[in-house]
Amino acid sequence: MPYANQPKVTITELSEENVRFVLEDTDLSVANSLRRVFIAEIPTLAIDWLQLDSNTAVLHDEFIAHRLGLIPLTCDDVIDNFEYSRDCQCNEFCPKCSVQFDLDVRCVDDITKSVTSRDLISNNPKVVPVTSKRKDDESADYGIDDDILLVKLRKGQELKLRAYARKGFAKEHAKWMATTAVSFEYDPDNTLRHTTYPKPEEWPKSEHTSLSEDAESCEGEFNAQGKPNKFYYNVESCGSLSAKNIVLNGIEVLKMKLSNILEQLQLEENSAQELQ
Repeated sequence: MPYANQPKVTITELSEENVRFVLEDTDLSVANSLRRVFIAEIPTLAIDWLQLDSNTAVLHDEFIAHRLGLIPLTCDDVIDNFEYSRDCQCNEFCPKCSVQFDLDVRCVDDITKSVTSRDLISNNPKVVPVTSKRKDDESADYGIDDDILLVKLRKGQELKLRAYARKGFAKEHAKWMATTAVSFEYDPDNTLRHTTYPKPEEWPKSEHTSLSEDAESCEGEFNAQGKPNKFYYNVESCGSLSAKNIVLNGIEVLKMKLSNILEQLQLEENSAQELQ
């Protein structure tokens, strides 16, 4: 049986780190579900376990661990091959559920030494800090300042550690978030009045507005019977996954959640029939 409405997607901009598209002919609840999935339920890799062998820097161990966890790691090519650590059969760590990183830096000069993400050595060449990937890309505008600063060392100080990255998603912790921002707009001229502008004449117009340039107000005429059916998305990646894969994976996650609900409903229905 055909669906009541056939959603339409129009891609307006696509790059490795950003995708803009317009979703039409669907319900606001469906569109918002996609937005929430993009933000919180796309699996990535992030450092989740740390063993500090030596830390004589000015920052406590907890500070170092927190900073390491927030470094985005490239995993576009391998994320589907990794298992969640809770599902893996190994005792602690193995190549199926984790990636090992080593860091060993000591300052031996009078000049302050910066410890950055480029000092992390991965045992998997496909899982490295995002800034390290740009360093190897000749077409990218890479500079030393692009590396993520962890801590600064003075002469005689050192930082030595071993860390493991695991698979997870942002609902568990923000360090697994694949996006930096997901903007979502469905009423650029505020004709539905879901937002109240204190001074509409001073409010900037949306880039998707249908109002004329010389219109005094940023608001269109109030439409009491209106219903959102056109949604403007802008999905920005942190670099762990390409923006395209974030959108595709998000759709697959939403499909899986709906499939699980349908399966549970069928089980409940079968159980009810057996009791009759």
